Amino acid sequence: MPCVGTDRVDRPAETRVVTAFLDAAARAPAALVIDGEPGIGKTTLWRAALERAHRRGFRALAARPAEAESRMAYATVADLLADVDPADLHALPHPQRRAVDRVLLHTDDGDGGRGATTDHRVLGAALLSVTTLLAERSPVLLALDDLQWIDPSSRQVIAFAARRLAGPAGVLATARPTPDGLDAAAWLQLSEPGARRGIRVEPMSLGALHGVVAERTGRSLPRPAMARIHEVSGGNPFYALELARTIDPASTDVAPPLPATLAELVRARVGGVGPETAGMLLAMAALADPTVELLQRATGGHAAAVTGWLEEAENAGVITIAGNRPRFTHPLLATGVYAGATPSRRRHLHRTLATIVDQPELRARHLALATIRGDDETLDALDDAAARARARGAPAAAAELLTLAIGLGGDTPPRRMRLARHHLDAGDTEAARRTLEETVASLEAGPLRAQVLSLLAMVRLHDDSYLDAAGLLEQALDEAGDDTGLRGQVLVELPYALVNLGRVGEAVQLVERAVTVSEDIGDVPLLSRALGMRVVLRFMAGHGADETGLHRATALEDRGSVAPVMFRPSVLQGLMLAWTGRLGEAHEVMTALRQRCVDRGEENDLVFMGFHSVLTEIWRGDLAGATLIAEDSMERARQLGTDVPLAVALSLRAMVAALDGRADEARRCALEALATYRRCDWHTLEEWPISTLGFLELSLGEDEAALTTLEPLIGRARAGKDGMGEIVTSSFVPDAVEALVGTGRLDEARTLLDDFDERGHALRRDWTLATAARCRALLLAAEGDVEGATAAAERAIGIHRDLPMPFERARTLLVLGRLQRRARRKGAAAETLRAALEVFDALPAPLWAARARAELDRVGPGPARTSVLTPSEQRVAELAASGMTNREVSAALFISPKTVEANLSRVYRKLGIHSRAELGRRVLDL
Repeated sequence: MPCVGTDRVDRPAETRVVTAFLDAAARAPAALVIDGEPGIGKTTLWRAALERAHRRGFRALAARPAEAESRMAYATVADLLADVDPADLHALPHPQRRAVDRVLLHTDDGDGGRGATTDHRVLGAALLSVTTLLAERSPVLLALDDLQWIDPSSRQVIAFAARRLAGPAGVLATARPTPDGLDAAAWLQLSEPGARRGIRVEPMSLGALHGVVAERTGRSLPRPAMARIHEVSGGNPFYALELARTIDPASTDVAPPLPATLAELVRARVGGVGPETAGMLLAMAALADPTVELLQRATGGHAAAVTGWLEEAENAGVITIAGNRPRFTHPLLATGVYAGATPSRRRHLHRTLATIVDQPELRARHLALATIRGDDETLDALDDAAARARARGAPAAAAELLTLAIGLGGDTPPRRMRLARHHLDAGDTEAARRTLEETVASLEAGPLRAQVLSLLAMVRLHDDSYLDAAGLLEQALDEAGDDTGLRGQVLVELPYALVNLGRVGEAVQLVERAVTVSEDIGDVPLLSRALGMRVVLRFMAGHGADETGLHRATALEDRGSVAPVMFRPSVLQGLMLAWTGRLGEAHEVMTALRQRCVDRGEENDLVFMGFHSVLTEIWRGDLAGATLIAEDSMERARQLGTDVPLAVALSLRAMVAALDGRADEARRCALEALATYRRCDWHTLEEWPISTLGFLELSLGEDEAALTTLEPLIGRARAGKDGMGEIVTSSFVPDAVEALVGTGRLDEARTLLDDFDERGHALRRDWTLATAARCRALLLAAEGDVEGATAAAERAIGIHRDLPMPFERARTLLVLGRLQRRARRKGAAAETLRAALEVFDALPAPLWAARARAELDRVGPGPARTSVLTPSEQRVAELAASGMTNREVSAALFISPKTVEANLSRVYRKLGIHSRAELGRRVLDL
């Protein structure tokens, strides 16, 4: 679609901004938004910038959406991906490739688009993958003209990818200012706020405007006429050119009368064509993708007649024709033609267009625009189109279609619930909540309102309010009546909310009922989720691991389900492997699950998986891996921008910082996370930052402070033994016992330890038995029984041989070494303490390494170990030095390319290098 103006850009200030933007994008993600009034010359500057980028070696993915396309789901994304090499698309992970094929219409499910659901997050991940892949070869530019016409579904995808761009990549866009003065491109953000800049295209001066008019019209108008044009157009080149065309070349009037509005301009331009041509132009303005064939069917004209009308419009300068696709010479002409028609004429046209378009979504929109009140055909078409849009992964488009149906008189509770689900799937929790709250207020108590309450509870879970969600689900359960399917659904969802409020016992009772109900009604997906949830909740309540139940749950699971990650039995299986000490298997399962989340763009789920993955990596002694996942989780949480994901990521950062000896950072992050958890009533997770703070104080040798910090958890343990002995629910107990011993509160230590030890024997958990034996050694030593203490420590070491948790083993070695030193067995003590120090240094756990060195100094000098790089930086550096690209390192470690970049930046700075070649040489010396 050619723009009005000139390819020569006489705007030196704007050109300098474009140059600076391209310089920045050639190195790291950057964005430039060009805004200004319609017709002011934004597209001319955009095209000039695109050409400049091409000359500098950028690969551009471009899209120029039009107003009529703004309701076609994924139209802009399809344009961006249209010219990507099919081989690059084929290299995408299967879920992403499938999503792209559906958007590009390369696949047909045989159901008209209502088959397997595509998630818009998967498509966002696909666009990001394509951009990242191309950026490894040359800088990439996502070029978007007229942001205001990007369809909502494409907007979500582009926003997802833009926030996660890494490497040399830029976003170049144009936008019109909004009537209220807000940022029209506010949704387009990069991960670094300062990386996006803007430029306002201002009106042209009289001299510059004269040059444009002379070049494009071939006429040099008298200065008085140009002054009049400049005055009326306000320096807008589009208006100026249109005004210039209205002046009779033979006129001698130095101040000619000129149209004062866009409507007058359009009438002046179009008024010279015949009525049939004007009717064809109106059809063009209303069609998303007009072709000669569609215009012939819309107007009912013969091929020769339509060709003549097109030529008449082309000769009038209203349209251009490329192949069989006519386009307006400027979008404002299309807007003016459509706005200039009477409402009744537009409705008549849309009725005609509804009979000729092929796509159900477009047909439904035309039907909606053809009436002021929907009949059954229109409402059914809108419902069907919404279902198809959602199946194609366009929940925002589906929501718009249902909003049209409701506005045409189809306002029913079921339709409002579907609308709310689409809003929720599209990430607009505020709109979902508002829709459901209005619906609840209009309904009487009963099963229908219970359905709405249940859905509203899921929205509140996304809003991070577990207390509100639990209350809504309890009310839904009361009102469900004889609807057993609904009761089963609520009975699965409510226990999840309750357990996060710390009400484990109630949660277990309800999930038992959920299993019974789902079995009775034969709902296999519901039964799978209920069985999985029962396994986990019973485990957390201290009933042990039900492997048979878990196997049944995973066997029944629908692996293609888009259910929230916490309800998927395959995920729960990974958690159970970690919690029961099968850490190697857990690592493999969690890694695969995280990759699935990456492939599908499931950012919220990635933070959840990141939490449990970091715990697993810490337990298995891979602090480098844990640190990388924690960094990645923080980056993703910032992009999500909601409270609980950020609190989870802060918890993870606190954990790795405490182990790594960064006390100030660990304390700050843990306290921030704790404040958020308490504000959101998330009692289960608040135990983790408390545990981290207690562990940190213990690591610093501050036993009294550790005990004060852990006291709330000790109190809960004393009040009830739910989950006592399992690492996921009582990881703080060994630290609490050690702090009690260190502060001389031996009786309290013994009581807590006896309960812990008893549960360890009942559950047969190696972690519990090993740490309980270590705590027993500390307690006996404090009571003066060094021989008994040594025996307990040696018993713990024996259990550690079958327990792949090196940090816990090193702590036990430290205790044993102290006891051996006290028994004056200096040789054995030195050997034991060196073994502990080797593990602490390798992790690294510097605070504990310092303790081991201090003990070793009492029996003889110990070895020193220094490293300029952290383990996580070392791991990234080694892979990068091996020849891997950032994308390959990212894939190998299952972290984002941005996390890889951040680590490499630190590596380069610490090593004082600037290239991969230097990195390869230096890594060999480390």
